[in-house]
Amino acid sequence: MKRTLHAAGALLAAGGLLATSACGGSSGQESGGKTTVTVMTWESNATNKLIDQALAGFQDPGITVKRIDTPNGNYSDKLSALTQAKKLPDLFWCGNDTEQQYTGQGLLTDWSSKLSGSGDFSTGSFDSTAMKNWKTADGRIGGVPSLMNTYGIWYDIDAFKAAGIQVPAAGWSWDQMYEAAAKLHEKGAKYGLVADAMTALDAPFSLSLYSQSAGGAPFTDDVHHPTKVTVDATYTEGVSKLVAGIKSGAVAPPGYDISNQQSLFSAGEIPMLWSGQWLAAGFLTDKPKIKYGFAPLPRVDKPATLYDAVGICTPSYTKNADATFKVLKYLDSTVWTKVLPDSPVAVPAYTGAQDSYFNALDKAGQTTVASTVKTDLKASSTTGVRFTTQWASQASDLVTAYWPDILQGKKPLSDLQTMADKINELIKSSS
Repeated sequence: MKRTLHAAGALLAAGGLLATSACGGSSGQESGGKTTVTVMTWESNATNKLIDQALAGFQDPGITVKRIDTPNGNYSDKLSALTQAKKLPDLFWCGNDTEQQYTGQGLLTDWSSKLSGSGDFSTGSFDSTAMKNWKTADGRIGGVPSLMNTYGIWYDIDAFKAAGIQVPAAGWSWDQMYEAAAKLHEKGAKYGLVADAMTALDAPFSLSLYSQSAGGAPFTDDVHHPTKVTVDATYTEGVSKLVAGIKSGAVAPPGYDISNQQSLFSAGEIPMLWSGQWLAAGFLTDKPKIKYGFAPLPRVDKPATLYDAVGICTPSYTKNADATFKVLKYLDSTVWTKVLPDSPVAVPAYTGAQDSYFNALDKAGQTTVASTVKTDLKASSTTGVRFTTQWASQASDLVTAYWPDILQGKKPLSDLQTMADKINELIKSSS
């Protein structure tokens, strides 16, 4: 499972042979008359093995499913190369941003007609927010959402008890989060809170939650088709509190190395970590030394959270769309029900498969993770984690030029408006 783009051998199945391949391709006819549908994931070897086992249950005598081996650490490069060569597999894991951009360029098969109606695999079968954000402005759907990332605060229960502060829970405030970070820092933690989501390139979207929760304007009106970004007084207030937290040493500053944050949290060196639900699957395997929990993101008034669904896309040149769609349906509606009990990385966007995820968490005793994910899915106010536009990288360059320096006090808070003005100029010139 990844936030962007950011989740074995040959098996004989009743419906055909499941094998692995080292190269890309699209569906076609084998000599025996079967249609081959190729699949490429970004998952770990362990999760891919579970996917292979689940796909072995796919029963269609006319279809062979072939998974392409791809190093999960080099997925984006592989995807880019296959896109350039026009050799994308029939089904490949993709982020919401990739799906929006590729669909806009006409690179993906539009599944909107097959997903219409009220059947058991239609737009109404998916989480409404996830499906809404996988549609383009003109109603095309170049892929289907598969798993949803949700975000919250991981906390070290013993560290909170030692500091004499209450552990986070649904409904806690931004002020309580910063106060807890300060006390944890005073008790000896290098940083009371590590929150890359508030300091990195996507951070302006995370800080939008403060403003939206308080009734202010979101940072942008739409991550897919924005007409403007806004930095109002409420948004600036939220950023000012983050600046104060960084200055005091309670919050990790921009540039803090997050490569080993999960292991540091597991070892008790980071008492509070803003991250996603996907850490739960790793914790079940690695068994952290600490007692821990997972709480919803803080609020000012009403609940607000980030949305981010990854999914499965199909190139426009797939040779057998009907066969590909059958495998796509099986992946989203059935495979996750078989994979998630052993690797509960994220909640499925397909609502019929969600019980398998929550049951796995409950069985593992991950009750705070289950309750936090459910809270996130019900949030009344949401925002995307980044722009999905063709010019998104240019916007990131503008954020880079201002955001880190503002958070570290090297530039004034008034430069938030300067940054917004420049992004608005980019939006205007790109429309």
